[in-house]
Amino acid sequence: MKKLALLVTVVLVVAIAVPAFTSAAQTQEKLRVAVVTPSTKSDLAFSQSIIDALLAIQEERGEENFEFVFSENMFVVEDAATALRDYASAGYDLVIAHGSQYGSSLSDIAPDFPDTAFAWGTTVDTFQDQGITNVYAYEARSEEGAFVMGVMAALLTESKVIGIVGPIETGDAKLYVDGFKAGVLWQDEEIEVLVNYIQSFSDLALAAAAAEAMLAEGADVLSGTAQMVPGAVNKVKEAGGLWFATQSNQSTLAPDNVVASQVYDWTYALNPIIEDVLAGEIMGEAYSLTLENGGLRIEFNEDFELDEDVKAAGEEVMQAIIDGDISFEVDEDGTLLVIEAEAG
Repeated sequence: MKKLALLVTVVLVVAIAVPAFTSAAQTQEKLRVAVVTPSTKSDLAFSQSIIDALLAIQEERGEENFEFVFSENMFVVEDAATALRDYASAGYDLVIAHGSQYGSSLSDIAPDFPDTAFAWGTTVDTFQDQGITNVYAYEARSEEGAFVMGVMAALLTESKVIGIVGPIETGDAKLYVDGFKAGVLWQDEEIEVLVNYIQSFSDLALAAAAAEAMLAEGADVLSGTAQMVPGAVNKVKEAGGLWFATQSNQSTLAPDNVVASQVYDWTYALNPIIEDVLAGEIMGEAYSLTLENGGLRIEFNEDFELDEDVKAAGEEVMQAIIDGDISFEVDEDGTLLVIEAEAG
């Protein structure tokens, strides 16, 4: 009887232990994420876009299940590399390098922490060709929303001169500048489009000077991308011009001047990465934000009285992009091509 009782006890222990183990695997411990950004978390541009996404994910999943920390203003690449390595050493589950300038550092750091998931953007390079398998990549097809807003800008300009302030001619910044210009000229090829890459992502004064010069040349509608654009927006506000924004909603900077904003919603890329990490399967994939998948969206400024015909024109073009009737390709020379589907 004693042997039988012992057997029953063992069976009961196993029966209880298995469900408990399954439940722990499903719920996981708190997921810990760290992100390094090149500018302040409240820049109303690139850095804020990733912080907003992480806050949204935390709200959805609960603070008890999702924790994130950040290092902001990491414009010095060497400092950012140190922060990334420190976060990985501290055991964070996902470490995000939010800036294309961090790529070479990340390719050196990630192999030293094969069980840690890393992500960076904006790019689609996951370093697979280097034998690295634990790095995700994400990009914004920013030319899509830029094209939509370029069309609307062409309909709003009275001077027939439009300006675009860019940082460095690379990544989503170049896609945005090229897409906005393409949208303007697609709507009205007689408009003069002024483009100035100031060779900095963060210099507010240079952005302001570039915008001021464009305004002096007759531009009455401007746009720009990267964390330095508040400098340009302030000049547009002073001159009474119009502004189209990207990366984050910039309406609060100039409620009477910002027409619309293309907003990056990085949750589209981050959620599947997080699911991989929770499942213990680091896949090292790349994700792209588009108008179709909702990673990009156009937010109209409610305080700006936009002509309904202009808004309708923008929404029509946006739907054409979502439906695939208008698409974009970048050729070998880096030129953005606008491709219109044949009718019928």
